[in-house]
Amino acid sequence: GVHAVVEFSEKECIAALQDGTRILSTNHESTVPFKTRLLTLRFNHPGDQAAAQMSVKCLKQSTIPINELIQKLSSVDSIDQQVDLLTREYQLTEENIRLRFLVCSLLKDIAAAYFPESSVKPFGSSVNTFGKLGCDLDMFLDLDGNSGRKVGKTAGPYILEYQMKQVSSERMVTQSILSVIGECIDQFGPGCVGVQKILNARCPLVRFSHQPSGFQCDLTANNRIAMRSSELLYVYGSLDPRVRALVFSVRCWARVHGLTSSIPGAWITNFSLTMMVLFFLQRRSSPIIPTLDQLKSLAGTDGKCIIEGHDCTFVTNLSKITLPENTDTPGQLLQEFFEFYGNFTFSKNSINIRKGKEQNKPEASPLHIQNPFEQSLNVSKNVNQTQLEKFVTLARDSAWTLQQNEVSHPSGTHPWGLAALLLPSVSQTAGKNKNKRKRQPASERIKSLLDSIKASKVTKTTDVFCKSAKKKSL
Repeated sequence: GVHAVVEFSEKECIAALQDGTRILSTNHESTVPFKTRLLTLRFNHPGDQAAAQMSVKCLKQSTIPINELIQKLSSVDSIDQQVDLLTREYQLTEENIRLRFLVCSLLKDIAAAYFPESSVKPFGSSVNTFGKLGCDLDMFLDLDGNSGRKVGKTAGPYILEYQMKQVSSERMVTQSILSVIGECIDQFGPGCVGVQKILNARCPLVRFSHQPSGFQCDLTANNRIAMRSSELLYVYGSLDPRVRALVFSVRCWARVHGLTSSIPGAWITNFSLTMMVLFFLQRRSSPIIPTLDQLKSLAGTDGKCIIEGHDCTFVTNLSKITLPENTDTPGQLLQEFFEFYGNFTFSKNSINIRKGKEQNKPEASPLHIQNPFEQSLNVSKNVNQTQLEKFVTLARDSAWTLQQNEVSHPSGTHPWGLAALLLPSVSQTAGKNKNKRKRQPASERIKSLLDSIKASKVTKTTDVFCKSAKKKSL
C-alpha cells in the first residue's frame, strides 16, 4: 500500500487526530488493546474511493535490479559519473531515514511501558551515511535516561537513592530486558512479525520484521560501542563525498561477485570493506581522511569518551578538521583501491585506521582488521583464506579491467568501466557449471567412479608388465 510519514507542528494536533481515530474491528475481544501511532486510512463509503482518486508519487524504498543499474551506468560519459550515479541510486533517501526514526519511536512506545525514560535510537547503516536502500534497521534500546545527570550535594544528613533490582551481571540484565521487550513486541506490537529472541549471541538482540515499513529490525540493549562506531563513520562520510562514493561502489562490486552475503559465514562483511576503504584513503600521499588518532588529538579534554574501558574519543566538530588538498577523482580512487589491495601483503600486515599504516599481524588470521575501539578484536576474524584469495584475485582482475577502459564513454552500448565490474565473474559462472555437474544422478556418479578406478588398475597393471618385460629383455 501507500504510506505517508506525517510530521505535525503541534502536539495538540496529534491528540485531536487520535481522538478522532476509532478501532475498526467489530469484534473487540479479538483485538489487542494497544493503540499505535501508525494509523490506517480507510473510506467511510464505497463512493468516496472513486471521488478521491488522485495521482500519488511513491518514493522508492529499495535499490534497482543489477541489470537495470548496469544499463544506466553504461549510458553515462565517464567512470566518475558512474560512481556518482551508483551512489545516488543506492543511498538512503531522506524519507526513508525519517521512516526509520518513526519505527524506532513506535518501538519506544512499547518499551516505555516498562521503562518510561527509555528511548530507542537507530544506529549502523541507518544513520552512518553508508546505508543502502533496503538495509536492516539496527536499533539501540537506551535505558539510561538518568545517565549523565549531575546530582547536587545534599546539605542534610540524609540522601535519597532509587531502589533498584540487583542482578549478578550486566549481560543477564540485558538478556532479561530483551526477553521481556521481545515478548511484548511479539504479542502486542502491531505489524511486528517473525520475532526471534537471540539472547545467547555475543551481543544479545531481538530480531523481527516490521511489515508496514518493510524493515528487517534488530533491537539491542547494550551496544554503546556500536553506537559510537556509527558516529565515527558519520564523521568520515561527511568529510568528503568521495568517501561514500567509493564505499558504495566497492560494496556493490563485492556483493555482485559473492564476496559478501546476508547469511553469516566466512565472507567479508560490509563493515570490514568500509574499514578497508577508509584505510586506503588514509594511505594516499595526500590523505583524503585523517587517522582515528588524529581525530582523537583534535577532540580535547571535553570530548573524551570512555565506553566499557575502551577509549572511544574523537572530534565530532567537522570544522576543526583540516586536510591537505587532494584532487584524485572517484574513478582514479576506485582503480587504485583494487591495485592497492591486489598487492597488499595480507600474510604479514594488518589494517588499522587508528594509526593509518600497516602493522604486523598479532594473530594468524588470513585477514586482520583491527576494531577501531576494541583494539584487541579483529573485525574480520571470520574470513578464511579461500575468501581472502578470492577477494585478491577479483581486485586484480578489476584493476586490469579499469585499465583497459577509456576514461570517457567508449563507442557502442556494451558495459564498460564500473558497469563492466558488476558483470558476473568467470569464476562464478564456472562455479554454477560445477554445481550443475554435481547434480547428476548418484548412480551415474558411482558408475563413473568405478570406471575410473578400473581404468587406474589397468594402467598400473600395464605399467608393471612393461617394466617386467623391459628387465627381461635387458
